[in-house]
Amino acid sequence: MAMPTSSGSVWRRGLAATLACCGFACGAHPKAAAAPPRAERADIVVAQDGSGHFRTIQEALDSIPPGNATHKIVLVRNGVYREKLYVNAGHLSLVGEDREKTRIEFAELRKNWRKDHPDDWGAAVLNVGPEVTDLVLANLTVRNDYGSRHGDNDHQFAIRSGGNATRIALLHANVLADGGDTLSLWNGASGLYYHADCTFEGYVDYVCPRGWAYVTNSRFFGHNLTASIWHDGSKDPDQKFVIRRSYFDGVPGFPLGRNHRDGQFYLIDATFSANMADRPIYKATADNPYLWGERYYYSSCRREGGDFAWFADNLHTAPGAPHADDVTAAWTFAGRWDPEATLPAVLPFAAVPRPEDGARADAAGVTLRWIPGRNATRQRVHFGEGAAPPLRREQDGATFETGPLVAGRTYHWRIDTVTPAGVVDGRAWSFVAVRREGGS
Repeated sequence: MAMPTSSGSVWRRGLAATLACCGFACGAHPKAAAAPPRAERADIVVAQDGSGHFRTIQEALDSIPPGNATHKIVLVRNGVYREKLYVNAGHLSLVGEDREKTRIEFAELRKNWRKDHPDDWGAAVLNVGPEVTDLVLANLTVRNDYGSRHGDNDHQFAIRSGGNATRIALLHANVLADGGDTLSLWNGASGLYYHADCTFEGYVDYVCPRGWAYVTNSRFFGHNLTASIWHDGSKDPDQKFVIRRSYFDGVPGFPLGRNHRDGQFYLIDATFSANMADRPIYKATADNPYLWGERYYYSSCRREGGDFAWFADNLHTAPGAPHADDVTAAWTFAGRWDPEATLPAVLPFAAVPRPEDGARADAAGVTLRWIPGRNATRQRVHFGEGAAPPLRREQDGATFETGPLVAGRTYHWRIDTVTPAGVVDGRAWSFVAVRREGGS
């Protein structure tokens, strides 16, 4: 599916012209530098060519006090940043100019780091401090490339958090490593994580949350024959790892997942490539006692080349017997967090559609919702049955009422973002209208 990027867009051309005349002082502190241009909503701009407030990302992060309570956007211009980052401030969004062209890369092997350090603080490319909350990482690539540089594919974090770090969101991002434990968000007691439209890649247990995690419309690629996903939900029986409408691929024979302690997995509308092994999610240590038993739930999953019996629909056996359409981010976090309703507008285009792309929605009528583009002044709503939905109206708000729909039909919609520098085209989304119980 085509993804919107800033490259080649009217937005980027207009922004480049604005930046050319804004006169940022090279390497200046943000308090002394000129404010970001009106066409660009960002508190701090990082650019390697000196056109921003800072040349390095870590300098920008260090300029924000750890006790920060007001949301800040750090915009990172395109480039390869060979930096190991330490994030100590919360209420922060680290946003790239372009998902593929804004790259944070560093080579670090966990076991090498631990030879001279008492813990994992510093073992990742992007290290999230123990008290950080409300962190958004968006529109960029984070990669630990130790394996390709040194030939060792042991554990190497791209992103790691611990302590009390929580409410961490990844949006339209690539999180990659040449070893295991790529994405390790490890607040086992109260960690809450939301990931949408992302790509994850690595070796053993390369997406391994502790606590509560919700992933949607994302892509997974595993290079190992042990496991792709892993979950620790041992601190609370409600903790769960939910993956919706995502695609799993990997080397021939890659297995789906495992857990070493109590965990709870939900896979809804997932697609597995023909490379996936005929091996259910499994307990990695047979003699480790599990308080709540094996909890692996599936609904409407399929495998290219033929399904396996172990991922047949069994959602009705999960606690509360939820319907697949009820398994949302808000349901996952059960009142602790509603990221889709509260995340800030940080991407250059509209994002986080509700209903989600590929979802089922009530034919009686749907309220379309989304998070606006970062620089939006107005929104152009396209909606209809065809693959190229017509423009319905231009508006200020981020909701649109569809009115009654025809059950069984697929509807498409797109939000184009109007900015001072031009219009940023949105991505096309779709949903299927269904007749709810009790409806006419």
